[in-house]
Amino acid sequence: SVLFLRACLAVLAMPIYLLSFLGIWEPFCRKIFFPYFLEKLSTIHEKKVEKKKQELFRNLPDFTSSSGELRLLEIGTGCGTNFKYYPPGCKVTCTDVNPHFQEALSRSMSKNQHIHYERFLVAAGEDLHQVSSGSVDAVICTLVLCSVHDVNGTLKEVLRVLRPGGAFYFLEHVAADRSSWKYFWQQVCYPTWKLVFAGCCLTRELWKNLEEAKFSDLKVQHISIPLPGTPIKPHIIGFAVK
Repeated sequence: SVLFLRACLAVLAMPIYLLSFLGIWEPFCRKIFFPYFLEKLSTIHEKKVEKKKQELFRNLPDFTSSSGELRLLEIGTGCGTNFKYYPPGCKVTCTDVNPHFQEALSRSMSKNQHIHYERFLVAAGEDLHQVSSGSVDAVICTLVLCSVHDVNGTLKEVLRVLRPGGAFYFLEHVAADRSSWKYFWQQVCYPTWKLVFAGCCLTRELWKNLEEAKFSDLKVQHISIPLPGTPIKPHIIGFAVK
């Protein structure tokens, strides 16, 4: 039944599959469609998670370094939806594998002048070689680990760039319980969803990757975000300490 329903969904999305076969969809998606879609989705998603994020980032100042500075690195900054939660005066390095978010990112920066933007790096989460080891106090990653090529490699980079005692903050959609209808529909949507939405994977059990990473302390909570009509309701939220 999963394969049959996948085929039905693929038929509905046949124009996108054809554009992908011709090599047209990926550059169009990266440059135009995905930045537009993510900005719209972020607006809806933020309304659902605002209180959760306020609670999550409340203790960010606790990780200020002995120099008195709080240096943040955000992986997959996208449209900059997290900026409003950062403490005043902190220094932020933004990274994203897609450079075409600049317009939306600039708008977000102009609205959040309480923080200092150090630089923007075009970089994948698995390769942050432009960032020195042990140079940041906290790494932030929201709705990104679903689409990185190597989750474990990204977490290794997070640990490398964090100073000892630094923290990794995350909010990610994840696989539903395998016995649930939610997981069934995630299985159905998986191939087409991944193609349409720039490599986003619906069935990653990211809490397992976090548990296996070499963090000294991990606080993770499973929550459900009400996003009607989407297969990305199950989420995890929390932070881990190096």
